[in-house]
Order: sequence, then structure tokens, then C-alpha cells
Amino acid sequence: MMVQTESTSDTRGRLAAVGAYVLWGLLPVYWKAIEHVPAIEILGHRMVWSLVFTLLLLSLRTQWTWLKDIRTHPKRYLTFIASAIILGVNWFTYIFAVNSGHIVEASLGYFINPLFSVVLGVVFLRERLRILQWVAVGIALAGVVYLTYHYGHFPWIALTLAFTFGMYGLLRKTAPLTSLPGLSLEMMLLFVPAVVFLVSLEIRGSGHFGHYSVPTDILLIITGVATAMPLLLFAYGAKRIRLATIGILQYIAPTLQFLIGVFVYNEVFTTARFVGFCFIWVALGLYTVEGFIYRRNRAIPPPLR
Repeated sequence: MMVQTESTSDTRGRLAAVGAYVLWGLLPVYWKAIEHVPAIEILGHRMVWSLVFTLLLLSLRTQWTWLKDIRTHPKRYLTFIASAIILGVNWFTYIFAVNSGHIVEASLGYFINPLFSVVLGVVFLRERLRILQWVAVGIALAGVVYLTYHYGHFPWIALTLAFTFGMYGLLRKTAPLTSLPGLSLEMMLLFVPAVVFLVSLEIRGSGHFGHYSVPTDILLIITGVATAMPLLLFAYGAKRIRLATIGILQYIAPTLQFLIGVFVYNEVFTTARFVGFCFIWVALGLYTVEGFIYRRNRAIPPPLR
């Protein structure tokens, strides 16, 4: 009976994690549906409605004890000011990339992100890389240099997304709050500037909410759900499945983004870009396989002598 229960938990965990990455991968379709709204305005609504949605979830779960701890030990939560700002930059860059026809370059950022996170671990957490991991990072760096040369410009969208998401992960790794309370606190910090900005748009008569169409209003409100739901699914899944499984599943999102950019929205994908992406894909493959073999070898007990 115990084995069956654990198996069911693993299955639910995998389904939740897959659901999170699929939702993240399909986000370009959502942002494209409101591409007539400026990216900065979408960002403001995303911050506001994300707070509304997360507070609703906190109310349903009665998870409010962390607020008392914040009042008692406010210095513990200074990290969330930085993580909130970084998250805002990441969100704006991604929305801008999608609605300006750079979905493929955005997907590159999230392909690079796992390897960039490894480098951040080395720099800030003093983690050590094995030889093949360094090789994978080197191949990825070569791919970025190659793409920079053939793009004709610095791939700032991809690298900004990789950098901000990597830094966000690093900050949240050491932060004292879990996923939902942490996101709620970040949205609280961003709520006031977001509301001030949206109100200023209304005063100038350039806001879209309530002035364009009912479907647009609904989609702007649901940005809160689109933001929080995959995070909650991920948090549920990450607690129930192995880190190695998460490491493999994380490529679902950028793969879907890449396919959507090329085959749905017909973004240009030249041979030169394909070669550059191949560098990144080879690096990711090498890093994933090396990690899998390393963990498997450590799980095998040494032979008796």
C-alpha cells in the first residue's frame, strides 16, 4: 500500500510540473492576444492582478503568519525588494519580446538559463563544477558568441531573460518565504508603483482597461491567474519528484516557445540561427546527461571487497 501511495504522489508531482512548464511555454499565445496593449501597461496589470489572485489564495489557505514575522523581523525580507525588481524586469522583457516578434530569442534565454544558473552557483554559492559541466558551459558560451555575430547585434533579450531569471532563482533560493507568500510579498512591493502608473495612464487618456474591449479587460485581469497558476503547480510538483526529473522537464517551456515562434508566428529562423541554437542544445544535452550519469553512479553502492 505504501508503494502505491508514493507512486501516486510521484505521478501527480510529474503531472503538476509538466502542467507548469506547458503553461509557461504557451504564454506567448496569451501575450499575443493582447499585443495591442503596450508591454509596460500589461506589466502593470500583471503586477496588480497577481497580487489580487495571490491574496485570494492566501485567504483560502489562511496563510498569514508570515506577515507577522515580517513586522517583527523586517530586515530578513530586504531580499524581496531586489527579487521583486528583478522579476519586474524579467516580466517586461518577456512580454516585450513576444509582442515585438522575438519569441525565438526569448526561448533562447530560457534555454541558456539552466547553464547560467550553474555559473551563478559557482560565483555566489561557491559550488564546484565537474569537468564536463565546464565543457557544457563553454559550448553554450560559444553558441552565444556565434549568435551575437550572426544576429548582427547583441542578443540582449535572451541574455536579459537568462540573467534576471537566474538571479531571481538565486535570491529566492536563500529567501525565507515559500512560493506563494514570497510571490505575494513581491507583488505587494510592486503594487503601488504599478497602480500609480496605471492611474497616470487613465489621467492622460491612454489606458486600455475599460476603453478598448471587454475581452481585453478580461485578459488583463486574468494575467494574475496566468502568473500564479504555473508557479503553484511547479511548487507542488517540485516537492514530490526528483530534482533530476525537474531538470529534464524544464526544457518543455523554451521548446514550446521556440516551436510557437517559428511555426505559429512565422518568426525568421535562419540556418545561422539554427547552428547557434545547436550549440546551446548540445550544451544542455551534455549537461543533462552528465548530471544523470553522475547521480546514478552515486546511487550505486560500491562493491564489497
